Amino acid sequence: MSNAEQAETVRRSRPVRVAEAIKDWVVEKGLMPGDRLPGEAELIAHFGMSKGTIREAMRLLQAQGLVVTKTGPGGGSFVGEVSTDRARALLANYFYFRNVSIDDIYQLRVALEPEVAASLAGRLDAGQIAQLEAIMADYAQPAANAEEERAQHVASLRFHACLAEFSENAMLSFFIGFMARILTDLTVYKRLYAQPNEALWKQGRAHQLHLIAALKAGDSEGAREVMRDHMQMARRMMEDQEAVVMKRFIAE
Repeated sequence: MSNAEQAETVRRSRPVRVAEAIKDWVVEKGLMPGDRLPGEAELIAHFGMSKGTIREAMRLLQAQGLVVTKTGPGGGSFVGEVSTDRARALLANYFYFRNVSIDDIYQLRVALEPEVAASLAGRLDAGQIAQLEAIMADYAQPAANAEEERAQHVASLRFHACLAEFSENAMLSFFIGFMARILTDLTVYKRLYAQPNEALWKQGRAHQLHLIAALKAGDSEGAREVMRDHMQMARRMMEDQEAVVMKRFIAE
């Protein structure tokens, strides 16, 4: 690499280094989403960089969703927060080229979801139980046609995402919700919705009813076993129906 090329590499990476330094500074100061960041002149003085470098670093942070800029009275730069939907969309797009399979997804679901269920046994309040039961009301009866069959499967995935949101483990909640989104938005079921499957509906609903009973009773091992059986059933169903993950970019 020539001296000119080396200099260009250093010049181009400087805004990236400054952006990382600003993130470190935000953490050190304990700033939270919505807190105001110093003005441009103060950032220039603090980091000892040029106006152009500071502006490019701030643009990088805005692109990441970590900085929000507002105009007008009371405007300026503020600490941003990456939304869950955006983070999941970015992650889905990352996996676009990774050839993720249904089996990959269910390997994780079988490992993670029973543990979430066990951790929540006896810890959900009446309002949270009511949320789960309200979702189940969307498939209280067997589907009458293929359109209803798909809607019921989507509602069932919403049940799992909702349950994960109750977990105090943010990473578990995020990844289980992410897998539910992938299965809702990016899965093509070659024969799954060709006709209603009442036996499948009955078994899946029974699992969820037993799960809610175990959660209410504080039966951690029972909740774990029911969820494990439910996940294994869903895995077999996907394999039987030749489900595949469709390649499509997700909008942020």
